[in-house]
Amino acid sequence: MSKSNVALLGISNAIVDVLCHVQPQLLESLGAPPGSMTLIDQQQAEAIYAQMGPATESAGGSVANSVACFASLGGAAAYIGRVADDQLGNIFEHDMSSLGAEMRLPPETRAAPTARCHVLITDDGERTMQTFLGACVEIAVSDITPKTIGEPAVLLLEGYVWDTPEGPAAMDKATELAKQAGAKIALSLSDSFCVERHSEAFRALANGDADIIIGNEAEAKALFGTSSFDEVVRLAQANSRLFVITRSEKGSVAIHGDVRVDCPADDIEKLVDSTGAGDAYVAGFLFGLTQQQSLDACTALGTACASLAVTQIGARPQPAQLRALIAD
Repeated sequence: MSKSNVALLGISNAIVDVLCHVQPQLLESLGAPPGSMTLIDQQQAEAIYAQMGPATESAGGSVANSVACFASLGGAAAYIGRVADDQLGNIFEHDMSSLGAEMRLPPETRAAPTARCHVLITDDGERTMQTFLGACVEIAVSDITPKTIGEPAVLLLEGYVWDTPEGPAAMDKATELAKQAGAKIALSLSDSFCVERHSEAFRALANGDADIIIGNEAEAKALFGTSSFDEVVRLAQANSRLFVITRSEKGSVAIHGDVRVDCPADDIEKLVDSTGAGDAYVAGFLFGLTQQQSLDACTALGTACASLAVTQIGARPQPAQLRALIAD
């Protein structure tokens, strides 16, 4: 398989995760509700970092995590996201490249530094995020070309990219080029508030060019405009796309027309950090799909990857752990 002809190409906001265990008092001082995600500016980012204890820094961002885990599973993967030519940008590029995921956009010297997300983890495993978007919002239509898109089997789009100035136009162009190359288009819904902000665009994709829609239960409800999961299932079954919906301790559901696959959650001995569980699930599911596995096998592998993610600090299970899932 050539470099341009990868199994998975992801496009997303490129963010470095800065993870740290904290006491609830820090969240109180920041006015941050546990489990929330708040956008902050560069000055706030520096102030929060100064209050944190020892931290772990690694490439992050939802779809970037999925691409990294997909590559760790042994899949050919590539990534499009904008980072600056600074310390955190170099960390991001190194982390992705070391796992075998090809970076299609090199770091650049720009006014904005590389984006970072301060992931503040309390003893109950809850994560509270303070995010400085920095350079990631500078992804542009000009970054999307036949060369950067290539010929992937699956193009995975991150909902958060629609929040960036040129994001919607860039995603339209990426979708068009990928469809011309014969790719399946997968949309990761990101979060329910993101779905609400861009409901018209996401619904158009779900009824148009998208082949696969992936999100959690809250995101799926926001997409279909309902508070009933039964109604989500009914509407998904009436749509020809493949819907993959994660439900935390209730497991996950894959729906493709009249076919419905329910996969239970794994028993977890101890929840350490929920960061990236959904991202790991997406990686496992899409890896199985690109290997022409059944929906039962895809949901099972997604669940196994997510279960690894929540038992450690950080969004990305170790490559050896992920490869062991395939060996099993």
